[in-house]
Parts: sequence; structure tokens; C-alpha cells
Amino acid sequence: MMVENDALGLPVVDALDLPDPVSRPLQPGALMRTRDGDWHRLPRFFFEVDSWQTALTTQLTAHFGLWELMDVDLHEAASLRMFPRYVPCAVTSLAAALEVFRLEVGATVRIAANGGYRSPTHRGSRSGSPHCWGTAANIYAIGGEPLDTEEQIGRYAAVARRLLPFGWVRPYGHDAGHADDHLHIDLGYATMVPNGISEEDDEADQARRLDDRSSGTSGVRP
Repeated sequence: MMVENDALGLPVVDALDLPDPVSRPLQPGALMRTRDGDWHRLPRFFFEVDSWQTALTTQLTAHFGLWELMDVDLHEAASLRMFPRYVPCAVTSLAAALEVFRLEVGATVRIAANGGYRSPTHRGSRSGSPHCWGTAANIYAIGGEPLDTEEQIGRYAAVARRLLPFGWVRPYGHDAGHADDHLHIDLGYATMVPNGISEEDDEADQARRLDDRSSGTSGVRP
């Protein structure tokens, strides 16, 4: 299943229909366990990005391009670093929230590599982070100011909490679940089903595909 997103000009695909080397590491529709033991269902519908040039030229908002929220390193599966690449549709909601934040602070907001979307099989994604949903961003600098002190992170965290009551900001600290060198903002485990896409499927076939692609992946189940 594929439809065109009129606003962005990007195809929207059902990741269950993608070739196995791509679909398996994306784990579309599977349940993933968080650090707290909660389970959430991973995204199934993705934007298809055919090249890095497309990523560079696709503006999600006035101040955020698609490339900023899909930049990953070698910790990502090799099949997901090749084009076409796939980004959950909810990344548009993340960009909209970041735009509100950016307009308030009045300065450039810099997203770290691996600080936007990363797949559930990325080496940094084992705790079931909202990054796997495309709904989290790690901000390492605002304007020319790196965020590496408690005062800086706390100051901008307060802004984010005030502007984005539906979001969550990671507290400052050095332990798991905290951050000491960036500002983490996320919208939770939101997924998006664009207009023109149907979630209707043969339930037995979908369950089989989920089971096949979730087998052997720690913290993921169909």
C-alpha cells in the first residue's frame, strides 16, 4: 500500500509491505517494551525518502528540515542507512512541536545525530525510547550555546514544559532516564495514520508477518 502525501510530496508506505531486510529491523506494528516495563506498539506507516537530497530539501516546518530528524550513524542497521529510507509519519508532529519551541527561544535549535528518529534495532534504542516512534528529539545546542550544564538544560526544559504540556522533558542528571549533555523532548508513543491509508488487513496474515519479523528481537513481541 502506498499513497502520496500532498503537503510534503513524499510517498506514505505500510512497512509491513516492505522487503524483509527493511521491514524486519523496522518492526512495524510490533510491541516494544520500555525501560519501565510498559509495552507500546511501534509505527506501521512511514514516509519513504528516496535520497539524501530529498531529505535536505523537504521542509517539515519553517525552521526544521526532514534531514535533521533522520540523521543516524553506524549504530543503525545497514539496510536502514541505504536509500530509500523510512521515517514514521508522526515525525511531522514532532517538527510542529519543535517549531513552537524554536519560535519561543528565538534561536536556532540543533538536533544531535541519532537525536531524532532511530529504529528499534538501533543500538541506542533497546530501552523502547520514543525515538523509535519519530516523536523525540535530542537538542544539543540552541543558538551558539551548547547544552551541557544543569542551568542551561534546566532553563530550556522549563520553556519546553510550559509550551508543550502534552510532551515530556527528560530531567537533568547522569543516571539512566536523565540527560546531562542535551535537552530531550518527546511526545510519547504517538503513531499517525495519514488520510488515504487504511488499517484494514487480513488479521491472520498481519499476525503472521508480525510474528515472523519480531522473532529473535529482544524487548519486541508481535
